[in-house]
Amino acid sequence: MTERWRTVAAATGLVAPDGTTRPTIFAEMSALAARTGAANLGQGFPDADGPEWIREAAVDAIRDGANQYPPGRGVPELRAAVARHQRRHYGLELDPSTEVLVTAGATEALATAVLALAGPGDEVITLEPFFDSHAANIAMAGATHVPVPIVPGPDGFRVDLEAFERAVSPRTRLILLNTPHNPTGSVLSADELEAIARAAVAADAVVLSDEVYEHLTFDGASHVPIATLPGMRERTLTVSSAGKTFSLTGWKIGWISGPAALIEAVLAIKQFTTFVGGAPFQPAVARALDEGDPDVAALRDDLDARRGFLVDGLRRAGFDTVVPSGTYFVCADASALLGAHADGAAFARALPEAAGVATVPLSAFCVPGSPTALALAPWLRFTFVKDRATLETAVERLIAFGASR
Repeated sequence: MTERWRTVAAATGLVAPDGTTRPTIFAEMSALAARTGAANLGQGFPDADGPEWIREAAVDAIRDGANQYPPGRGVPELRAAVARHQRRHYGLELDPSTEVLVTAGATEALATAVLALAGPGDEVITLEPFFDSHAANIAMAGATHVPVPIVPGPDGFRVDLEAFERAVSPRTRLILLNTPHNPTGSVLSADELEAIARAAVAADAVVLSDEVYEHLTFDGASHVPIATLPGMRERTLTVSSAGKTFSLTGWKIGWISGPAALIEAVLAIKQFTTFVGGAPFQPAVARALDEGDPDVAALRDDLDARRGFLVDGLRRAGFDTVVPSGTYFVCADASALLGAHADGAAFARALPEAAGVATVPLSAFCVPGSPTALALAPWLRFTFVKDRATLETAVERLIAFGASR
């Protein structure tokens, strides 16, 4: 019998040829960066902490005694703040007592939702490439992963809607979206969202929407939650967190919102995972959601400038880049540097030593050996959520490397 952990490892490409498991690509590349002194543009976490006033609010909460188990659904002030946030930004009305659940980051929200709603015999559709935990969650549930390509083109990465339509079947139980999309930086368009919504209604499927980069969009791109589309409020679970919005990834405060019956199903699983967590961080995040819009705007403007700097630098180094409309990431095709049959995974592993820069291959976000993984084999993902000095060092080194080819 195959143990479930092996199935999960295989689903995320972490099984080595000899049958052992290897670290995630993020851990591997960060270790390479540390060993070689490379500028690390691989793992997407900020170099700077979030706003001091939010951090001080957590300190105050600790001093005021918020150090024991919080309520299972999350502290009331945070659930209310999430509901106010959704109303203010998107016109979505939520009952904070029954339609909002606080989780240990978006990661737990996604995992517990998949475990609650899908199992053997069910199919879960994702976009491919996908964030690695999405595939892991589906494997943990014993469900079947059905990936749909999101394809690079003149307008950025776009969903192959014909492939999406073919992927939907009577066995489709969940459609797991991510917009703004990691790793490609795409913000799903109205046409894409409408097509996905029509398919969800026709299949009577639940949509699980990962929206952690909801406020980090650029060039006038607007994030539209799929829950706002006609017929979708009653079949959508929406996930977000404080990690990306406020540069507080280590706090692991996330939330999931949607119809009370679906939240109840997620809570049934969540109470046996972390149970609860982050007691002093929850009231601080509640204040951040209510008062932190100016901080988010400043972060977005700063990231926009860093995005432009990195895109320009990658192009000067010889990469063909797609300008992202959101997130922390730029995807770049290395074919011009390496040739038509470039192995991006091997290139990424060699780059810290060869050029002094760490990145991750885009194929690491695909089903191993899938057509999408093969099509994106020459592509790399670089993060721009690093301080200016790190980005300048990386760009300087990449341009020198490109000139030496």
